[in-house]
Amino acid sequence: MKRQKSFEQEEPSIYLVPTPIGNLQEMSERALEILKSVDVIACEDTRNTGKLLKHFDIKKPLLSHHEHNQDQSISKILDKIKEGQSVAIVSDAGYPLISDPGSYLVKQSIEQDIPVISISGPNAALDALVASGLETKHYLFYGFLDAKSKKRIQELEELASFPYTILFYEAPHRIEACLKDLLSVFGDRKIVLAREISKLHEEYLRGTISEILEVCSTLKGEMVLVVSGAKKEENQISIEDAAEFVHRYMEDGLSMKKAVQQTASDLNVSKNELYQYIVKNGKFM
Repeated sequence: MKRQKSFEQEEPSIYLVPTPIGNLQEMSERALEILKSVDVIACEDTRNTGKLLKHFDIKKPLLSHHEHNQDQSISKILDKIKEGQSVAIVSDAGYPLISDPGSYLVKQSIEQDIPVISISGPNAALDALVASGLETKHYLFYGFLDAKSKKRIQELEELASFPYTILFYEAPHRIEACLKDLLSVFGDRKIVLAREISKLHEEYLRGTISEILEVCSTLKGEMVLVVSGAKKEENQISIEDAAEFVHRYMEDGLSMKKAVQQTASDLNVSKNELYQYIVKNGKFM
């Protein structure tokens, strides 16, 4: 087990710093303080980050870090830490690591006992979720679906019976094809398309998939799709798969009895059948 106290760090650290997703006023005082205090800032695009830093009058060395050079850039970042320098990781917009590279760097840093500290800030998916009007108690953030239709349909088929709200990121040039695949696999569910979040042309389109399809070809900007979960009558989940949901609830602190009750209600499966399966197979006992 590793234990880290983030506010008691005096040693060089990795800071995960979110940047504005549209409105520069989203930049928190703490995020600015971190960017001013670190020795190096690793970023996706040095031009974009350079503009951000110039706006806030911050002058720091920049190190390019993206999915195409991460093997080399991770080595450079870890070398900086070993030299006693702290490094901030930023993406072009929003949280680093959320549909962006960086998870391998964090994993390696933790393995080497380098403190990794996340700074709070804006996130497009959560902004879209809470303003969607769809269920927010349980949800799945999926990120980007595959760009190719065949693979995208396979991904959607795996998600079709999921009973909770699902969040996707999508690009404007793929949105129409994506919605057509969603409609063919999920049926005409309620959906919210949020675009240009926190920017001047921010817009929420709330309706069914088919309704959004009618207008999506004219839409521009970065997009978040918030899709309602499968209805109980649509949900054909197996008892074996349902048992995994029981396990998740138990990991969150519920007793087995309450976890079974909640899962049975969520997934429209037999509570008795689910309980008997768990007992018979020695699951989570």
